[in-house]
Amino acid sequence: MTFNEFALANEPMIRLTAFIGIFALMAAWEVAAPRRARLHSRAARWTANLGLVMFNTVLVRLLFPFAAVAFATLAAQRGWGLLNAFMLPDWIALVLAVVALDFAIYLQHVMFHAVPALWRLHQVHHADPDFDVTTGARFHPIEILLSMLIKFAVIAVLGAPATAVLIFEILLNATAMFNHGNVKLPGGVDAGLRLLLVTPDMHRVHHSTDNAETNSNFGFNLSVWDRLFGTYRSAARLPQESMDIGVAGLTGDPRCVSMTGMLVIPFIHSGEGYAIGHGTEASHEAR
Repeated sequence: MTFNEFALANEPMIRLTAFIGIFALMAAWEVAAPRRARLHSRAARWTANLGLVMFNTVLVRLLFPFAAVAFATLAAQRGWGLLNAFMLPDWIALVLAVVALDFAIYLQHVMFHAVPALWRLHQVHHADPDFDVTTGARFHPIEILLSMLIKFAVIAVLGAPATAVLIFEILLNATAMFNHGNVKLPGGVDAGLRLLLVTPDMHRVHHSTDNAETNSNFGFNLSVWDRLFGTYRSAARLPQESMDIGVAGLTGDPRCVSMTGMLVIPFIHSGEGYAIGHGTEASHEAR
């Protein structure tokens, strides 16, 4: 059995192992060097956030006969997609696919901020009053299902190799936990890392209650997309330690730290004023 065959055959276990390992590392780092003081106890928030993660995982497994990696295998067998139309070396196809998938996630993220109906769903992610490793996996189930459909469409059009999809899924989960971490990096390290990757200080700006700051720094993994498309903002107006995190109108709402509350938020709160082009966001020069 080749490495690729082993990886694809054991995809669920590989992803779970990576998730648990990185989660444990980030959780320990948050204890050792927190960036911000917590507003809520870990017990309350983590029970809700991780409960939502588990619910979403079961829901996806029940509703989709294929995981993304299995779907990529099917696409390759049937010759779907651009990369399957060209005889590229495997490593080039893999790199191109991982980068293209990351770009697709950036565009999807912008779309969920630009369309008011999608923002209603996405605000569940932003409504977390604290910002830590669990925030990176906290999404409304309907958003998760829509994201899966978009991911399948991108894989089919791109013809992404199954190994590239597996690598991307692991990278996306890892970087989401990293850049949502309540951790403090030395200034020089942060500045160097964000030339390539989205850092916690960079992404935390995106979780500001200020809608101009919310509608910036959309990247989850590579930081280059925000720089290329003018959505990069180097810092919030307020210091990282004192900036307000969450969604205006939901700050202090106990539903934001309740699993059942998160499920109903899109149906009771419009998040008016946040969607790109539908609010009062201040014009600013990307810095």
